[in-house]
Amino acid sequence: MNMNKMSSNKNIIVFILFALVLALWPSFYDSRSLLILLTQVFIFAGFAMSYDLLLGFTGIVSFGHAMFFGIGAYMTGVFMKQFEPTTMLLIVSILAGVVAAAVVSYIVGLLTLRLKSHFYAMLTLALSGLFLVLAEKWRTVTYGNDGFTFGVPDFLKDRTTFYLICLGFMLLTYLLLKRFTQSPLGRVLQGIRENEQRVESLGYQVIQYKVVVSVMAGVVASVAGSLYGLSLRYVNTSVFAMDITLDALLMTIIGGVGTLVGAIIGSGVIEFAHHWLSDLSDVHWIFERWIIFFGILYILAVIFFPQGIVGSWYKWRANRKMAKMKKSNSIASKKQASS
Repeated sequence: MNMNKMSSNKNIIVFILFALVLALWPSFYDSRSLLILLTQVFIFAGFAMSYDLLLGFTGIVSFGHAMFFGIGAYMTGVFMKQFEPTTMLLIVSILAGVVAAAVVSYIVGLLTLRLKSHFYAMLTLALSGLFLVLAEKWRTVTYGNDGFTFGVPDFLKDRTTFYLICLGFMLLTYLLLKRFTQSPLGRVLQGIRENEQRVESLGYQVIQYKVVVSVMAGVVASVAGSLYGLSLRYVNTSVFAMDITLDALLMTIIGGVGTLVGAIIGSGVIEFAHHWLSDLSDVHWIFERWIIFFGILYILAVIFFPQGIVGSWYKWRANRKMAKMKKSNSIASKKQASS
């Protein structure tokens, strides 16, 4: 019990230090490009954590998670474009995106979550494709593939302010989802991931729990999409693309499935790899095909960290703890034998 309490206290201290370092970072290192890059990391960390809630804690594989991201981005973009960009309107636009994502995820969940594994994954991909086609064809509102730019409230024009808002979003998302996954409801979701039939046999309405987690993930993804649109002050149909979902999947796998922290680390790895590898195209022509090197990086990460970076760390720490316990038990048994 004391060991668990000490571990919990240590985690809290690490979390506070991590938050303070990131919050104070703009004061010590004034780099606009790095500030923008870190802002993207925070946004996609929140998005990846929402995906980890599905994949890592419930065992749901979705190829259409980008539809909720895109709903948030377009909802905020359209509101900011059609009306004067005020702080109140910004809040209303984000809330409208959250409500729309919640309704869509609820309906999609009821219709599709009865399907198993790859059938569900392919149907979510098809539904996401429908939203992509809708965004392409409804040109009077979305301006098609060309997209549109929009204004933002004055306080968001300061990059440092927006950086801190995105940092707050990431930290708050982590705390809320951590509490959610450690709640009794979260324990049931993990039971569904391990053995859905057994949980169902215990009397739980599995479909209802899946719908709840689907709505929760959709809401978080929508907020991430709104922030993404605000970071660019531009939105187009790419927010519904399969690439967005794949990025979330890669971030979750590289960081560690079912850890939440892994989604944050994976987001950092993916975003910095994108940035650095694409910048190398100025150094040598071979790096113009930087996506190939990115694929190699991903393959190496899976080979050397099959359980993700955080998952591998947890495994190494557990093995070390077990080895220490065996050693202490061995010493104790030898002392007993000698006495």
